[in-house]
Formats: sequence, C-alpha cells, structure tokens
Amino acid sequence: MKRKILLLILTMIFIMSIASLCFAEDKHFSDVRIVFFPGGPPGCPFASVVYRGARAAEKDLGCKVDYVWSDWIPEKMISQFKEAVAKRPDAICIMGHPGPDAFATLVDEAVAKGIIVTSQNTSLPPIEEKYKDVGFGYVGQELYPSGVMLGKGAMKRAGLRRGDKAMVWGLIAQETRGLRSKGCVDALEEAGMKVDYIEISDAINTDASLGTPVFAGYVAKNPDVKLIITDHGGLTSTAETYMKGARRKPGDIYIAGFDLSPPIVDAIKKGYTGVVLDQQPWLQGYLPILQVCLTKKYGFAGLHIDTGAALIDKTNIDFVAPLALKQIR
Repeated sequence: MKRKILLLILTMIFIMSIASLCFAEDKHFSDVRIVFFPGGPPGCPFASVVYRGARAAEKDLGCKVDYVWSDWIPEKMISQFKEAVAKRPDAICIMGHPGPDAFATLVDEAVAKGIIVTSQNTSLPPIEEKYKDVGFGYVGQELYPSGVMLGKGAMKRAGLRRGDKAMVWGLIAQETRGLRSKGCVDALEEAGMKVDYIEISDAINTDASLGTPVFAGYVAKNPDVKLIITDHGGLTSTAETYMKGARRKPGDIYIAGFDLSPPIVDAIKKGYTGVVLDQQPWLQGYLPILQVCLTKKYGFAGLHIDTGAALIDKTNIDFVAPLALKQIR
C-alpha cells in the first residue's frame, strides 16, 4: 500500500514537473519588453483589431507590451516613437505612416541603442533593407498593389465603363501610406474613368464621423458620381452614415474601401458598401510581436509578410462575418 502511495506521489510530481516545463516553454518570452503602436485612437474599428491581435500575442508568448495610441497622426507617431526609445524597451513595433524620411534617423538611433524596430501596416523599404538582419521586418499589405486590386475589383463589380465618374478619398499626402490611394486612382484612370481625389483631413483621419458633411457636399455637387473609394478603415466603416447623410439609398453609389469591422459587415449586407479589401489587421498585431520576440531571443532576421490578399463582397461576407464580429478578421 505504501509503495502504491509513493508511486502515486512520484507520478504526480513527474506530471506537475512536465506541466511546469511546458508552461515555462509557452511563456519563454516573458523577459521581452515591447512598445506597440496600434495606429489609431482607442475604439477605432481598424486599430482595435490590430490591438486585439497584439494582445493575443502578448498573452500567448508572455512578453510585456505597452500600447501607444496615435490617432493616425504621423507627427504624433514620431514624437511618441522618441518617447518609446527613451524607455529603452527591447523592441518597438511601429506604424510606418510618417514614411522612411521621417523615421530614418530615429530608427538609426534606436538600433544603435540595441532596440529592435519593426513596422506594421505601412512598409518602410529603405529602413527594412538596412536593418533586416537585426529584426526590421514588415507585416501588412503591399500598398500600391492593394490599391490597384481594389480599384479594378470595384469597377468590375459595379459594372462601370470608360467615362464614368469616381471619387477616391485617401491619404496621398502621406509619403508611403499614400501609395494605396495612388494605386486606386491609377487603376481607375487607366480604365478611362474620370477621377476626383479628396485628401482625408487630420480631423477626419482621427474621427471618421466628421466626414459626413464632406461626403454629402461632394455628392450634392457631383450627382453623377458612380463609385467612391474610401482609403481608410474608419471611413469605410462609416459608409452607411455617409450615404444617409447624402440622402442616398443603398446601391445609388457603389462604395468600396478597405478592411473589415462589424459596421462594414452590416453595410455590405445592407448594400451600402459593395466591396472591401481585407488586409487582415489582426495579423498586423500578432505577427510583429511574435517576430520581435524571435529576433530578441534567437536573432532571427526581420520577416516580410503580405496580409492583403482578399476582396470581400456580398458573395463571401457570410463566411468572414462571424470572425469580423469577434474582431479577428
């Protein structure tokens, strides 16, 4: 009897030891400290999904992450990056919206201090090339091709022809981020469409609801517009509000945009939005965290991962809708 009890105790100790080892293995990045930029303000439909992906990685890997919200303002991202460097974390995961010229010297300084830097959502090719071997990678869509893909996909689905009018509401003024807007414009113009372009203001960039008067005003002056592309997840998620503000019914104007969120799912199902390009922002949160942990622990080089692969419309929205409602897609 005593022998059986002793054997049971030894067995339990063995099982607990194995479990302890497995737990430690699962959390073996617990000594890595990271500053992560989700991009927009808290509650932003797009930035919230990025944040959820990063939080999932933090939980899975055991690293410690501080989150910095930037309201999609490039100048704010730069000042916050300087503050992040001063904290001397192991790694910083940035949104690349300010562009390579704005970031170049700052990243030089961070790397010189032993801080790993990587980018999500907007690539910084010259910096990535320079520091790829020490962990500078990219997780996000390829910007210009994504714009071209959406432009062509929207034209085809809307049945548009040469000479039809379209409007692109985007961010061309931002050096690298603007390549996606430019891709949209180029695709439409190459197809012979008449294209108007409106730059998204800083105020609307931060709070998309402020764009309703701009949208309604444009439509009132251009009643013949047949396609509007909103190059911003926050604006795309506000399409129903914009259309109602302009007193237009679902389908009166074909609306195309980027990203998925519960409001966008609802707008597609109601017919206010025709098609969106899903750049899978959850991955733009999860994978940069994973990559910098791997670089810190094992010295892996930066990874370059294209997440912008799918056009979502009424034909396939039902499959991804449950995931969008959970802020995963």
